[in-house]
Amino acid sequence: MNDLTAEQLLDRYFGYQSFRPSQAAIIRHVMSGQHAMVVMPTGMGKSLCYQIPALARPCGDPSIVLVLSPLIALMQDQVDSLLRRGIDATFINSSLDRETRLARYEALSDGDFKILFVTPERFRKSDFCDAIANRRVSLLAIDEAHCVSQWGHDFRPDYTRVAEIRELLGHPTTIALTATATAECRNDIYRQIGISANDIQLFHEGIDRPNLKLEVSPVYDEEEKLQQLQQTLMTANWGDGSAIVYFSLIKTLIRFSDHLLAAGIDHVCYHGDLPRRARRRVQDEFMSGDADLVLATNAFGMGVDKENIRLVVHAETPGSIESYYQEIGRAGRDGLPSRCWWLYAQEDLMTQMQFIEWSNPDAAFYTRLYQLLSEHGEQCRAYGLDWMNQQLQRRSKHDHRLATAIAILDRHGVLAGPRPPDCFDIQTPLPSRLQDDDQLAEKKRRDQQRLYAMVQLAAETGDRKEFLNRYFADC
Repeated sequence: MNDLTAEQLLDRYFGYQSFRPSQAAIIRHVMSGQHAMVVMPTGMGKSLCYQIPALARPCGDPSIVLVLSPLIALMQDQVDSLLRRGIDATFINSSLDRETRLARYEALSDGDFKILFVTPERFRKSDFCDAIANRRVSLLAIDEAHCVSQWGHDFRPDYTRVAEIRELLGHPTTIALTATATAECRNDIYRQIGISANDIQLFHEGIDRPNLKLEVSPVYDEEEKLQQLQQTLMTANWGDGSAIVYFSLIKTLIRFSDHLLAAGIDHVCYHGDLPRRARRRVQDEFMSGDADLVLATNAFGMGVDKENIRLVVHAETPGSIESYYQEIGRAGRDGLPSRCWWLYAQEDLMTQMQFIEWSNPDAAFYTRLYQLLSEHGEQCRAYGLDWMNQQLQRRSKHDHRLATAIAILDRHGVLAGPRPPDCFDIQTPLPSRLQDDDQLAEKKRRDQQRLYAMVQLAAETGDRKEFLNRYFADC
């Protein structure tokens, strides 16, 4: 039997002498076989709440802790960190070649690994389901659990299958973890994962980060933003720390980058148009300290666990309080004073309103897309996505509803994959929820409400941290 206590395991593998009070309570709770919902500020040690139970299993116990995680890059960093500590962990995702993936399936079936990270989409693969069926999942951890909820800020349809996944796994003890979940979002999470609110205990540690200084500077236009940002970056003294400047649009990021380089301000850039290898290199340089300033879209950060980020700048307005809080949460994880600075221009709201339009196709658009694929599949394959976009709408070649609709249809299993040529192959009928204008309109309305909350935060004349506390407590 493993005769080490949870505190001894914490010391041996992580070098800490004691848990925070909430961590200890959560670990005792799930190790006794009870479900937990954990809302805890970024950087406060949520992952220990499932890592310690994985280490505490008795010797010879073949059970495993399964972690549903939203991002491939996040899995890679988490597993690398655990392996450096001598913890037998791995991930299985689409970044693996076939040979490596099959080898991990075999090792999984044979009883290897204490912790396994996968996306919920992995459960579409029958070979994975066969492999995990040979193991008892002692604890199911749902990381970034706000993804489960359609009212969260990162809705993922496959996360709505968590109740089915739990049934497939034999209804294991479940822990859902997030830094951002309103009361409405939490109730939706309970419903989606198939656990009654009466059967899952909420551990809510609040959202307050006392060491973070929140600032909002109203600016008139991009030129004024650039002047203020350039002046700050040229005079800032971060000591041994680093900084992130967030942008909503890649083209804006590139314009700012050109100006800052011309002013002699060295930095690296991270955005979704970069190849995966280049993104990985930028992240590694930032983590190692070789680069202390990164200009990034919101694709950067979820997998970054860097203690000494002294400055987080929002050069463009985020689309929601949830996104804003997630991103400023990357600052000051070492507990030292850090600055969170938002350059607020009202013209940014138009960008976010356009994002809301693009991310919320109506039922008619889904129906037209489905009919186009059904009736003109050969032309779709031959002429590609640009041709399809022209057939579906005449408003603008920059209308991104097609990309959103294909991603949603893929996540619902309607299409064979998210990209050509798989995205041209229909697998199942169009789901009823994508034909329900009322339900789709409600999702859009919620997105608009979240953007309006950012306007309210910018206009707040009192304590902005208190505004955030009210938002997450009352919504």
